Amino acid sequence: MKKEAFDMVTLVLIGLLGGLITAVSPCILPVLPVVFLAGGPGADAPAPRDVAAVAVGGAARDSAPGGAPPPVRSGRNLRPYAVVAGLVVSFGFFTLLGVTIISALGLPQDLLRYVGLSLLVLIGLGLVFPPVERVLEKPFSRIPQRQVNREGSAFVLGLGLGLLYVPCAGPVLAAITVAGARGEIDGDIVVLTLAFAVGTAIPLLAFALAGRRVAERVAAFRTRARRLRVVSGILMIALAFALAFDVTTALQRALPDYTSAAQRRVEDSDAARQKLSGLYDDSNEELSRCEDGVDELRSCGQAPPLAGIAGWLNTPGGLPLDLADLRGRVVLIDFWTYSCINCQRSIPHIEEWDRAYRDKGLTVIGVHSPEFAFEKNAGNVADQTRKLGITYPVALDNELDTWDAYRNRFWPAKYLIDAEGTVRYFTFGEGRYARTENLVRELLRQADPSVVLPPPTDQSDDRLTADRTPETYLSTHRIRGYTGTPELTQDEPVVHSFPAGGVPLGKVSLAGTWTAGYEHFTAGPDARLALTYRARNANLVLAGEGTVTVLVDGERTRTVEVHGTPTLYRLTEHDTAREARLELRLTPGLQAFAFTFG
Repeated sequence: MKKEAFDMVTLVLIGLLGGLITAVSPCILPVLPVVFLAGGPGADAPAPRDVAAVAVGGAARDSAPGGAPPPVRSGRNLRPYAVVAGLVVSFGFFTLLGVTIISALGLPQDLLRYVGLSLLVLIGLGLVFPPVERVLEKPFSRIPQRQVNREGSAFVLGLGLGLLYVPCAGPVLAAITVAGARGEIDGDIVVLTLAFAVGTAIPLLAFALAGRRVAERVAAFRTRARRLRVVSGILMIALAFALAFDVTTALQRALPDYTSAAQRRVEDSDAARQKLSGLYDDSNEELSRCEDGVDELRSCGQAPPLAGIAGWLNTPGGLPLDLADLRGRVVLIDFWTYSCINCQRSIPHIEEWDRAYRDKGLTVIGVHSPEFAFEKNAGNVADQTRKLGITYPVALDNELDTWDAYRNRFWPAKYLIDAEGTVRYFTFGEGRYARTENLVRELLRQADPSVVLPPPTDQSDDRLTADRTPETYLSTHRIRGYTGTPELTQDEPVVHSFPAGGVPLGKVSLAGTWTAGYEHFTAGPDARLALTYRARNANLVLAGEGTVTVLVDGERTRTVEVHGTPTLYRLTEHDTAREARLELRLTPGLQAFAFTFG
């Protein structure tokens, strides 16, 4: 019972932190102006006769019956809470159930998006033109907002915004989206969704409360109510058209992905991977042997087929591609979705690789796995593919069958498949472009040693790759840079000691009892391991049952729980690449295989 409660708390924390990070990412910029203006001034703010509503505050009547100024009610302005509550309720509900409802009713996949856009335009028109406002009040329960009902109508405004809210997706939102799209909704998914929605709401609520405070404190908001209502309405209409015609994405693409490090730390942590792993079945488990973004090619198992594809773009006559027919060529599969800003920023690099290496033996396939229902519309995907300049084949993975087959968790994600059909490398998110291209070139040379390749297209992260500590194997056959006493002895327990002068950069040392083997080192009594590295993070493949205490530069930072077969565990995470001394204290019996660094 205690374990179940602990697991549930862990799931809630993962969802909550994932939502917090998402709500401060560049992807939510389009909804911020409306959230800010939606707070409006409180009804208790000093006001002239026409200040029953300001910005997108409640509708005002010019006078009460008999020509007297309307009464101003006192009370707390709860509009910020109402609009944010409406947004997260709408977003959470339709993310989980929107696809199921639309499919069951046979409605267009992008219907919800158009409903949200229409609602935003209608509310904007109502703010600008009072006659429109009065017409809208009847069917929409007094929308736009009136003094007597501002909270209820603000909630409806939030419902409309929730239909247009397209946050950057990490593993948490991906798990929610995939579960909703496949109709596989259980208690854990509902809890995860609620926690994610609450996490998203906190920064948005802070922004809405800031808008309310500005409206209550700045004199111009109290003395120019009507003018500000008109400006707010125009901004709403402008936002609706900007979203409809994809104008906002240019700004989003221009901004750096400043939340990626935090998102990886939380949503791609060992705990998150374990809690979200229930999304997968036992198929293609070999893909789990490899980890994200390593520096070398590995054998990650046979590439799963492209399953459940609803259609193809950029192929002759729309004919499908089959991985079996591409044997002898290197294949790069890019999982993406067109509303994902991170995906959009990575596409120019992929397009460059396609142009440079298509004639040298590379086939690029974009697998479009939709995050939202409106992204299932083939016309929308074709239009965005054209706008983004994509010329390589695109598979429409509308039911996320191929996504599941590859056990994927991220938008974007890139998988490299060699000429024999084996997955050799994958990387999640943006970045690592030079590393990925270098591995593409290596696979092309393996497939055809006589191939003449053009110069690399992108070496922007070569310096970071060169400075980073390389992968380090704990194997008597493959270890590099061991330092300490005595020398390693294979398959015998030996008591080791750290060197007196410390462990140099890139070197590994042991203390306590260890049994060094051909494939791994096994910890004995008082087993410790020291390593000095340079990277943003350090990871270690471990197996067995026990714990690993992690110390960085002499300070204890975390305790890692190890269970079962060899699995990659994240040991450290830094905001930028740095040099650090790592010391591990392991439970006797644990097996350590290899360090990787990112």
